[in-house]
Amino acid sequence: MDLDRRHFITGMTAVAGLAAAPVLAQPMRPQEPQRYPDPAWKILDKRFNKYMIGNAPLQREWTGSLWAEGSAWNGVGRYVVFSDIPNDRQMRWDEVTGAVTPLRVPANFSNGNTFDFEGRQISCEHSTARVVRYNWQGEPEVLAESFEGKRLNAPNDAVVHPADGGIIFTDPGYGSHWWYEGGVRELELPTSVYHIDPRSRTLTKLTDEIFKPNGLCFSPDYRKLYVADTAATHHPEPARIIVWDVVDNGRKLTNRQVFATSEKGFHDGIRADVDGNIWAATAFGGEGIDGIHVYMPDGTKIGQILMPEACANLTFAGKQRNRLFICGSQSVYTLYTAAQGAHRS
Repeated sequence: MDLDRRHFITGMTAVAGLAAAPVLAQPMRPQEPQRYPDPAWKILDKRFNKYMIGNAPLQREWTGSLWAEGSAWNGVGRYVVFSDIPNDRQMRWDEVTGAVTPLRVPANFSNGNTFDFEGRQISCEHSTARVVRYNWQGEPEVLAESFEGKRLNAPNDAVVHPADGGIIFTDPGYGSHWWYEGGVRELELPTSVYHIDPRSRTLTKLTDEIFKPNGLCFSPDYRKLYVADTAATHHPEPARIIVWDVVDNGRKLTNRQVFATSEKGFHDGIRADVDGNIWAATAFGGEGIDGIHVYMPDGTKIGQILMPEACANLTFAGKQRNRLFICGSQSVYTLYTAAQGAHRS
């Protein structure tokens, strides 16, 4: 049957419109065959062999962000929430379908996310300089926005202690340096690490002996706190990971030590596995550096996951917490490992 010109043009216009529409829910997979082991694995020490799975591929799940950050695993919903800061949205990766869809738009240029032990999402917001917790109705409750009468800089990342639900967060101020990730204003407070009492919401400064406190995580037993210091972005200091002993369920930090130093690039988001190794997302080091760096509890670097993009954050996802979910710059990736994340998010 012949189609007249008008119907033909109408039909082609509709097809073109579908092609142009963003399909967030479609997962991405490599199009070409890939030989095992995946070249993403880089063994620096034979002790890293136990965490490598030779027939597990690095999979690019989705692309479309400008700066992916703040990943956290929700075991009940079987999803990872992550932030796309410049696009002012929180995204949701579904483990079952592989779909990536918007979760919250706008999101006050949120960065780090985590979940408390009641399953409520906690987010660090850049543009409002707040730490918020979403209640059971999905509404944000403000947990912290000022200290000693001064506005916080721009909270970055947070963790929760299981003993009493106390929240520790970092406040380096990156969301106040550029309109791209929040707003522009002078910082009113020293760059610091804080503790929030979950009941009284009392805010206590734990330390300001750190230049740019960024990603953070507890050791498996919650007796140590690791904090990435991305000092080199604004100071003539190298980027490091600092570790403290945790006292009184996180209400005090003691015995500050340098755990690891980056010769090139910056460690950002960090996570611990059940053996106490620290997995550090790394960016701005270039090829061979960007990706995940893995350190033993004594600070020895034993391996890397080499990535095609700068990486800002990661989390261990899945029922067994053995699937790395990695925030690249414009994309998110997954990789099954023989390691297990020490914590739930």
